[in-house]
Amino acid sequence: MDEAEVGKVAATKRPVVLVVDDEPRMRELIRLYLAAEFEVQEAGDGLSALRAVRAAEPDLVLLDVMMPQLDGWETLQRIREESAVPVIMLTARGAVADRVQGLRMGADDYIAKPFDGRELVARVQAVLRRASGQVEARVPIRRGRLTIRPAERTAAYAGRHLALTPKEFDLLALLAAHPGQVFSREKLLDRIWGPDYQGDARTVDSHIKNLRDKLGEGARLIETVWGVGYRFAEVPDAQP
Repeated sequence: MDEAEVGKVAATKRPVVLVVDDEPRMRELIRLYLAAEFEVQEAGDGLSALRAVRAAEPDLVLLDVMMPQLDGWETLQRIREESAVPVIMLTARGAVADRVQGLRMGADDYIAKPFDGRELVARVQAVLRRASGQVEARVPIRRGRLTIRPAERTAAYAGRHLALTPKEFDLLALLAAHPGQVFSREKLLDRIWGPDYQGDARTVDSHIKNLRDKLGEGARLIETVWGVGYRFAEVPDAQP
C-alpha cells in the first residue's frame, strides 16, 4: 500500500459527524467534545447542511432545531427525503412534545441543551452502534408479497415501493425477521429507539399505525397482541 492509500485509509478511519448549528460557539464546543473520537464537519444553516449531507455523506448528523430560515424540523424532513443518515436533534426546548415530534419525523435521538459533553459522546456512539447493527441479516427478507432489502434499506409490497422513515423501516424489518414472535412495546422501544429513549410506548403505536397505512392491504401482516405488543403474521398472505 503506497503513502496515498495509507493516507486515504487514515482519513476515513474515524466516523464523520456533521454538526449543524447557527451559533459558531456551540459548533466549536461540540467539536471540542467530539474531536478525540470523530472527524467533525460543520454547517451553519439548514441549506449548508443539506449540501454537506449530499457531498460528504457523514456517518451522523447533529442538527439544531432553532435555526433561522430553514429550521431543524424542515432540514430533517429534507434530509429524510434522500438519506437514512442517523440524526440527533439538538435543542434548548426539552418538552416531551418536541422530542416526540422529532422522533416521529425520523430523528434517531434527541438531546436538550445544555448537555454534558460525556453524554453527547455516549449518545453519538450509541446511535452509531444501532445504525450499524439494527438489521443483522443483509439478505432480502420475503414474506408473502412483502420484500425487504436491508442492504439497500428499501421495502416493497406487491411490487409497490414503501416510502418509510428510518424508524419505520427498522421496525418493519425487525418484526418481519421474526414472524410469530411477540414483541412488547418496551422491547421494541429498546431495540429500535435504544435504552436511553425517554418517550413512552405511544411512539411505537404511532409508528405501527403509519406502517399499516403505508402497507395498505398488507396492514394485516402486523398483528396486535392485546395488552402485550405486536407480532408479524406467522403465515403471511399468499403470493398472487
